[in-house]
Amino acid sequence: MSLPVHWVPSLDDAAVGSAVEVDGDEAHHAVAVRRLRVGEPVVLTDGRGRSVTGAVASTGKRAFAVTVASVADLPLPSPSVTVVQAIPKGDRGELAVELLTEVGVQRIVPWAAARSVAVWKGERADKQLARWRSTAREAAKQARRSWFPEVTGLATTDEVAGLVESAPTAVVLHEGATGTIGSLPVAGPLLVVVGPEGGLTDEEIAVFESAGAHVVRLGAEVLRTSTAGVAAVAALLSRTQRWG
Repeated sequence: MSLPVHWVPSLDDAAVGSAVEVDGDEAHHAVAVRRLRVGEPVVLTDGRGRSVTGAVASTGKRAFAVTVASVADLPLPSPSVTVVQAIPKGDRGELAVELLTEVGVQRIVPWAAARSVAVWKGERADKQLARWRSTAREAAKQARRSWFPEVTGLATTDEVAGLVESAPTAVVLHEGATGTIGSLPVAGPLLVVVGPEGGLTDEEIAVFESAGAHVVRLGAEVLRTSTAGVAAVAALLSRTQRWG
């Protein structure tokens, strides 16, 4: 069984034999909820490729320390994957973020699509974005990732078109497309655009196609917006060196 992973803001000074302190909510959950004990081996990561393994040296109410036994610096997985996720209603956004993080997506871009039911504005936008980022961080720990995904600010359709234009392989999922995702040539980095519950408008499809996107369907079935992205990413990664 793999070791539990905890996040720390920085591991720049970590070296074999040194001590790394973990505090705040991260430490409180480990000590009070997980019942972390002295001597237990754990992994700490900064979410930017560096991880350390070591045994817990001490614990407190909202803190614990780890004596570093080994340090690992891992390269960013290649090809990287960006998913543009139209804002879904309810908690389906967090579900999408969780699944995309588990499957290895490196960047998640919330998108205000024309037919998005949910609307992010003002304080609500800040709260929802914070929830997506928290969900990504927790899912990354659960998935034992050394590189945590970036959750960007809310994007407009024009900004998404710019991402499409710069991506070697850009895929837009649409249930009415004639082409399938399995027929595409794959070259990274990869970009996947997932529409909202109400579907993409003809105008959005035209904008993305003009920017160079491949508009494809996954199969005969119609997936929810919260699960379509992870299915598409899995289909693409299975044809790359990451999963091949």
